[in-house]
Amino acid sequence: MSRAAETTSTHSLGTTNGGGGIVLSAAEFQGLADMPPELEWFASLESLHTRRAYERDIQDFMAFTGIDAPLGFRQVNRAHVLAWRRSLEARALSGATIRRKLAALASLYEFLCDRNAVEQNPVKGVKRPKVDTYEGKTPALGDHQARALLGAPKLDTLKGLRDRAILSVLLFHALRREEVTRLRVKDFNLMRSGLPHLRVQGKGGKTRFLPTNPATLGHVMEYLERSGHGSDVDGPLFRPLRNTRNGQLDAALTAFGVYEHVVKRYMREIGLTGELFAPHALRATAATNALSHDSDIAKVQEWLGHANIQTTRIYDRRSSRPEDSPTFRVRY
Repeated sequence: MSRAAETTSTHSLGTTNGGGGIVLSAAEFQGLADMPPELEWFASLESLHTRRAYERDIQDFMAFTGIDAPLGFRQVNRAHVLAWRRSLEARALSGATIRRKLAALASLYEFLCDRNAVEQNPVKGVKRPKVDTYEGKTPALGDHQARALLGAPKLDTLKGLRDRAILSVLLFHALRREEVTRLRVKDFNLMRSGLPHLRVQGKGGKTRFLPTNPATLGHVMEYLERSGHGSDVDGPLFRPLRNTRNGQLDAALTAFGVYEHVVKRYMREIGLTGELFAPHALRATAATNALSHDSDIAKVQEWLGHANIQTTRIYDRRSSRPEDSPTFRVRY
């Protein structure tokens, strides 16, 4: 399932004509025309992490039901989904895992309904495990840890200036790593309503505009001045400092590079370890901090690019702040 979708999503078919377009052979054209919508759905998932997780979930369902070809999904009804859910519960999987697996299957069938491949979504109405708490498991840094992280890069080097700018974008704007890598120079310092904004390309191709934090504005401008690519408005904002494969430095920094060589590196330098290495720790830090300082949760939802406000609630930890514990009210 994934191999065909991956091939299509990376545009590896066809040859290039003189104008730079793609010329499909007759066989390639027919292959795309005959692609089942089940594979089309998989190819449409833009996030690599979502694609990997959903692939495992759909393969789990296929193994349970014995489906071995895309057309097999057309025979599924609600009874099959209910039986799968019971099997997931029998395996003692967490409620969050079961919810995600059902969400993956529901996403597939919503796509099939839109393509008129099936008449109804068999996952619709199937109850999902209740969420015991809206507080998420992704840890958030304390204010002192966030300040230490921002102060960790050495500013006498281009790498230090770049990394401080990246950390500032993450901590003050709650971007996903993939969103950071999609930023172009022209997406920075856009003026809207008289204020500089970041233009962010989020999940599902959705664009959102975020007012730029003044500190971030200064950090990015300093980085661009030193890097010299500020005039390349269509080029990536954050770039690798060296590329040993082809020597090209005008490509975007990868999500892996942002996480491994920036976030985790400086976390180690200031002594942070363990669960704080979670990929979304800085996004959780920014969201938690904004909510703790009385940001409206609906505005935080829009800021984060969440489709559902329940997803935003996992960052609302105002009712469980350790500094509000009765422990600190005891007097002897």
